[in-house]
Amino acid sequence: MFGEIFKCLIALISQPAKAWETLSEEEQSENNEHFLANYIYPLLGLVAIAAFLGILFTRKEFHVELALKASVKAFLSALGGFYLGAYLLNELWDSVFKREKDLKLCQRFTGYSSALLFVLSIVLALLPEFFFLKIFILYTVYIIWEGAAPYMKIEDHERMKFVGVSSAVIVLTPFVIEIILVLLMPGLRF
Repeated sequence: MFGEIFKCLIALISQPAKAWETLSEEEQSENNEHFLANYIYPLLGLVAIAAFLGILFTRKEFHVELALKASVKAFLSALGGFYLGAYLLNELWDSVFKREKDLKLCQRFTGYSSALLFVLSIVLALLPEFFFLKIFILYTVYIIWEGAAPYMKIEDHERMKFVGVSSAVIVLTPFVIEIILVLLMPGLRF
């Protein structure tokens, strides 16, 4: 299972155009539960584990409570960001792009488009001194650009608007969820 996930992540990050073509061909045979159980949930688990281990092994003191807080915050912001992003994209899919709502399609697109965000969350949790890697979040816009036409069937005249809207939704929702978590539960601030 993890081998397939890593292959998919590497393909989406290194060759997004080819990866989106492959994913759009496989879409008919894949159901949403399979996607969630074999792609999203394991990635979210890896994000939480990386946050836990990152705090345990990068701090001078061995602080399990802080590691648990970091793990919960990373997991909830990634999970909430995924579901909120997919929901917002689905709502915008109907209101802005005048297409029939399809939450499962929007969930798959959000999940695959967030590949780099998940990888960066894992790497930055384990290696916080490489904070400069956050600049690569902008590459997510290119991943979304490459997936708009083959996966979401967006026409060329709407592509720029779709990429702008979906990039804002996919990139910003995990950060918004994290800010809300810290505001509602100040104990998660460290």
